[in-house]
Amino acid sequence: QVHLAESGGGVVQAGESLRLTCAATSRRPFSSYAVAWFRQAPGKDREFVAGVAWSGISTTYYSPSAKGRFTIARDDAKNTSYLQMTNLNPDDTAVYYCAAAHWGSGTRTREEEYGDWGQGTQVTVSS
Repeated sequence: QVHLAESGGGVVQAGESLRLTCAATSRRPFSSYAVAWFRQAPGKDREFVAGVAWSGISTTYYSPSAKGRFTIARDDAKNTSYLQMTNLNPDDTAVYYCAAAHWGSGTRTREEEYGDWGQGTQVTVSS
């Protein structure tokens, strides 16, 4: 099991950038976890945004709406994952969640593929 804590959310204007951070605490090496970011907008289901496989593979993958604007990264020495978001627009307004899956490989875009979740951080983009 891994404890995840997101930070970095806030209110920005359209076109601006924001970097979210996911800090992990676990007895297992953070490098052995696949990490993903999901988001949930008001009145909508939670949706996949970006993911990275465990460090032995490190494949990254993105939703169509995130590709080209968002970048997921991991720093295993700091037990941390980042989601760099650029050119934000009001449709990106949501609570953003970090999730982890032990020895996660392949392209994992479904919620049920992740067993550990953070509490979320709010991102609001004004027009």
